[in-house]
Amino acid sequence: QVQLVESGGGSVQAGGSLRLSCVVSGYTYSRACMGWFRQAPGRERGAVAPLHILTTISDIAYYADSVKGRLTISRENAKNTLYLRMKSLKDEDTGMYYCAAKGASRCPDVDGYNYWGQGTQVTVSS
Repeated sequence: QVQLVESGGGSVQAGGSLRLSCVVSGYTYSRACMGWFRQAPGRERGAVAPLHILTTISDIAYYADSVKGRLTISRENAKNTLYLRMKSLKDEDTGMYYCAAKGASRCPDVDGYNYWGQGTQVTVSS
């Protein structure tokens, strides 16, 4: 059974930092797409930082233009955990952040992700 469990969200001032974590169980950490997605109030869920996992030690990260240079996706295989480091947060980063996984095809495309966590809320205020 595949499970993804996010944590680390919270309320921060603009300019602040957070680190989100996603513990993944029951899913192979190789030749897959995993990543972080955001859904802001009244908007569709979109990709923030999808990751194309090629092998256990090789991957390609993609970032939404709005977060480049401020958000960084990484993984720690030994802990089966995916991270999203967030810095210089802006009001527009507010939303529910989800961790998701699918097979290794078109990773930046939110369509096709069939495993989702429950989400963790990030609220940025200025």
